[in-house]
Amino acid sequence: MWRDVEDSYWIFVSEIMLQQTQSYRVEQKFEEFINALPTFESLAQAPFFVVLGLWKGLGYNRRAQWLQQSAQRVMSEFNGLLPSDPVVLESFKGIGYNTARSISTFAFNLPHVFIETNIRAVFIHHFFSEREKIADKELLSLIEETLDKKDPRQWFYALMDYGVYLKKKHQNPSRRSKHYTRQSKFEGSDRQIRGQILEKLLQYGSLNHEGFYDLIMSDSARIDIILEQLAAEKLIKISNDFYIL
Repeated sequence: MWRDVEDSYWIFVSEIMLQQTQSYRVEQKFEEFINALPTFESLAQAPFFVVLGLWKGLGYNRRAQWLQQSAQRVMSEFNGLLPSDPVVLESFKGIGYNTARSISTFAFNLPHVFIETNIRAVFIHHFFSEREKIADKELLSLIEETLDKKDPRQWFYALMDYGVYLKKKHQNPSRRSKHYTRQSKFEGSDRQIRGQILEKLLQYGSLNHEGFYDLIMSDSARIDIILEQLAAEKLIKISNDFYIL
């Protein structure tokens, strides 16, 4: 749905959502998020618990925090207009080299070279069929040589769709990348407990340590450590020995 528009805000939100999250899950949340917070201004001004509630289900909740912080920077430093320069975009929290260039390409149709998992699959499949541990730097020159500089947006969309097709038809070629790692187990992980803590605060508004111990099935010392981490990251706050969003 974000492919049918050229609204830089829509594209910015979708690219942040698509980091570390499968597209089918993003599709389920994107429309709800955009309908509730349709502009950089509305996102920048929203209470964080509203942003987090809309983000729920996408995981890696710090991205919701960084997304709102980015919107606040767009409003305060760039007069509400997303910058097109990928070097500037890299200065935004949570945005690296590839994401900055994908945002610039899709939002402004500017020809930048970047890599994501489906693009990686295409070039490994066709140019490194007999190799293992292929580094991204080996792919960059090939991506640049084949880049459609007149309409990079549609070219990259087509390339990524082809990568999805290749993954279904063949064993995922990206597994032969030097940078490929399997996602760690979620069940029982710190990531799961972090998500549960935020979910309980969305549900109850505020909780103390004992409240979390009663609601989350985990070691109390481990919960305490994660609460401290979330507070240090400013994802949650402490008020009179109670945690709030």
